Amino acid sequence: MTRAERDVLLAAAVAALRAGELVIYPTETFYGIAADPASSRAMARIFALKGRAPDQPIALIAADPASAFALADEVPPLARRLATAFWPGPLTLVLPARRGLHEAVLGPDGVGVRVSPHPIARALAAAFGRPITATSANLSGQPPITRPAELRAVFGDKVKVILEDGVLAGGAPSTVVAVTRTGYRTIRRGAVAERAIAAAAAPKEPV
Repeated sequence: MTRAERDVLLAAAVAALRAGELVIYPTETFYGIAADPASSRAMARIFALKGRAPDQPIALIAADPASAFALADEVPPLARRLATAFWPGPLTLVLPARRGLHEAVLGPDGVGVRVSPHPIARALAAAFGRPITATSANLSGQPPITRPAELRAVFGDKVKVILEDGVLAGGAPSTVVAVTRTGYRTIRRGAVAERAIAAAAAPKEPV
């Protein structure tokens, strides 16, 4: 696919998101399903498409740290240290959420967000102008999808746009960490090791 063809497809994906439709896009591990997290219709479509329980919050992917932190009511200094250490990358930070976010992206600890290192994921969020949903492209209970052929077989007639990038690497999902003013708690172990998080979380001694 040429750069021009990819730009046309990206524009179609953004238009679909703004219309409340679903888009499949690549991340550094698996394909994900993007929707406008402010659209109740789009969020309902994700849960229906995946057969996902409505009490499972959906995390988000942002184009950059500033967009990610705009979702938060406050950004603890620890969150900024972890973002500096691991973004772009497979670390989802759960932050105290600002008011007005859709209930489907809110868990007991707040809103989960990360910045993906995959250029298409970041480009889609940037072109859309705000974070997009980051739930994996799979039916509930099934493994996340890494192959375009499987994407087309499972979702080809059910989503508006599929942004393909060949066979993806797979591997461990993002590590999920809830951050507050007083510390952090690991919600899900994943690609970023616990010891690496602990090292990055430690306040740096002045020199």
